[in-house]
Amino acid sequence: MATATDQLVGFGLVAFSLVLFVYYTLWIIVLPFIDSNHGIHQYFLPREYAVIIPVVAGLLLVLFIGVFIMITMWKSRKAAKKSD
Repeated sequence: MATATDQLVGFGLVAFSLVLFVYYTLWIIVLPFIDSNHGIHQYFLPREYAVIIPVVAGLLLVLFIGVFIMITMWKSRKAAKKSD
C-alpha cells in the first residue's frame, strides 16, 4: 500500500509529465499553423530546440544508464574476487 508521500510524488510526476507533453505537442504540432507574428510564439523556444533538447536528453539518459551498468558490473566483479 502506498503512503501519502508516495502518492503525492507520483501525482507530481504525472502532472509534470502531462504539462511537458502538452507543451511539446503544442510547440511541435500546433505552433507551425499559427502566424509567426501572433503573441503565443513568445511563450515557446525557437524550433531548433525541439530537436536539440530531446537528443541531448536521450544522450544523457544513455550515458547515465551506461555508467550505472558499468559501476554495477565493476562492484559485482570486485565482490566475486573477494569471495574466491
